[in-house]
Amino acid sequence: MASAAEQLAANFNVGSFAKATELKKRIWFTLGALIIYRLGTYIPVPGVDATVMGQLLAQHQGGILGMFNMFTGGALGRMTVFALNIMPYISASIIVQLMSTAVPSLEALKKEGEQGRKKLNQYTRYLTVFIALFQAYGIAVGLENMHSAAGAAVVNPGVFFLTSCVITLVGGTMFLMWLGEQITSRGVGNGISLIIFAGIVANLPQALASLFQLGYTGALSPFFVLVFLVLAAITITFIVFMEQAQRRVVIQYPKRQMGQRMFGGDTTHMPLKVNTAGVIPPIFASSVLLIPVTISGFMNGKSMPGWLSFLGEELGQGQPLYMLFYAAMIVFFSYFYAAVTFNPTETADNLRKQGGFIPGIRPGAATAAYFDKILTRLTTIGAAYMVLVCLLPQILISHYNVPFYFGGTSLIIIVSVTIDTVTQVQSHLVAHQYQGLMRRSRGGKKQRIIRR
Repeated sequence: MASAAEQLAANFNVGSFAKATELKKRIWFTLGALIIYRLGTYIPVPGVDATVMGQLLAQHQGGILGMFNMFTGGALGRMTVFALNIMPYISASIIVQLMSTAVPSLEALKKEGEQGRKKLNQYTRYLTVFIALFQAYGIAVGLENMHSAAGAAVVNPGVFFLTSCVITLVGGTMFLMWLGEQITSRGVGNGISLIIFAGIVANLPQALASLFQLGYTGALSPFFVLVFLVLAAITITFIVFMEQAQRRVVIQYPKRQMGQRMFGGDTTHMPLKVNTAGVIPPIFASSVLLIPVTISGFMNGKSMPGWLSFLGEELGQGQPLYMLFYAAMIVFFSYFYAAVTFNPTETADNLRKQGGFIPGIRPGAATAAYFDKILTRLTTIGAAYMVLVCLLPQILISHYNVPFYFGGTSLIIIVSVTIDTVTQVQSHLVAHQYQGLMRRSRGGKKQRIIRR
């Protein structure tokens, strides 16, 4: 089956795109919203010294600060109004999604359709505000305690700075949440994903320029630069293949006779993705493992427990212990998230109620066991794929001194968002072509009626 990108390339022509007025409006709206987001990443928080923040970012590039600065497109390193980016909303969405499978009342809301989805979205917004307040206060207090060779990070610390910093950062996150929802409803693609995508891609030109500069000056051999680019292209191709890979379970519906007619007897399939968990396992694993490194880095050699100092050294990026725990936690979160989001027993029960069955498998418990077996195998393949993709950049950074942090999580996000956006563009083009055919068909009928 052809991918969305292949279908778009096969069906795309300038004439059909030029006539798709609604699609062009959506694309321009999306681009305008992303431009506004990028402009906001350069508006600084009042009272913060940008020079000191640049030095502190260079010191803690390997910790959580460096990783989340990449996701925010440099906004965290510059300490701008969008320093928190959309990450509190992502965290709130994940928490609400996990709780909706464990809390009966939230699970009932999930099954209510559109009204239930609106209530869950409202709970997600409230939780986003709470998380953003907590993170913004932590950042504000941390800024007041940060110092470098150039001086203190905060010009005038105190209650006024704490209040203004928290309000600014929380307001920036809520504006991005609103902007993402507007892109989803009035633009093309998922707005929240596109904001993260824009933040990651914004660092790519500078990173590539730095790589080519090292190759030009001789710090890196030109052959290594060429091999790196080829390896990057192969990795992206592999990610595209794995993100679209799925197992199609055949579902058969029996024939039913109503009067003198036969109904049913259709055969369809249930697609189960290989990478069910998406990018959630690498993000969770990175966040957990980088906490000891960041804490030890911010303490700057001050007195701290010996075990924390040991963890800070051994769990640094590129260390064997870090690689081992990183891979283990990716596998753990992959199985955990797959088990939470897909319930084989519930799926088998719904299939039985609809009269469907899997050929050769008895309905009920046998179908649930069959789904569980397939899901376990797919999750194993998906977890191995994410471990490979996420550890490869770590090896390049630690052993071959590749001059930028652009991990497997970033590549998976870029590929996933690109595939989703291209799919939506394709669906808009197909809908426009279908509407054009309907209008021409109605016009032909009117002309025939007039002639008669």
